Amino acid sequence: QVQLAESGGGLVQPGGSLTLTCEGSGFSLAEYAVGWFRQVPGKDREGVSCVSVSDDRTSYADSAKGRFTVSRGSAKTTVNLQMTNLKPEDSGIYYCAQVYQRYGFCIHSALGPWGQGTQVIVSS
Repeated sequence: QVQLAESGGGLVQPGGSLTLTCEGSGFSLAEYAVGWFRQVPGKDREGVSCVSVSDDRTSYADSAKGRFTVSRGSAKTTVNLQMTNLKPEDSGIYYCAQVYQRYGFCIHSALGPWGQGTQVIVSS
């Protein structure tokens, strides 16, 4: 059974940093493109960042560029999202998912199940 699990969320002050981790079970995370998504109440889940499967190409939402970095762990069993210079508008529940690729680039479109999410609150 394919399952994903997110961790690393928490409460952080504006300007602070957090690193989220995505782990998979029932499949090899290294064999899939993986994306991070954020959901806030009343809004659709939106793609934040993703990493491709073959050469680890990355993609970022405009709001994340320059502040967030997505990467695979050294053993390729995790996908991490390092978030720096956090802003209140970064708050939400963050999910990871297997995502599709197009022409070798990951896209923010989930092809598999969602994990339970991890909550990020950016507030002073």
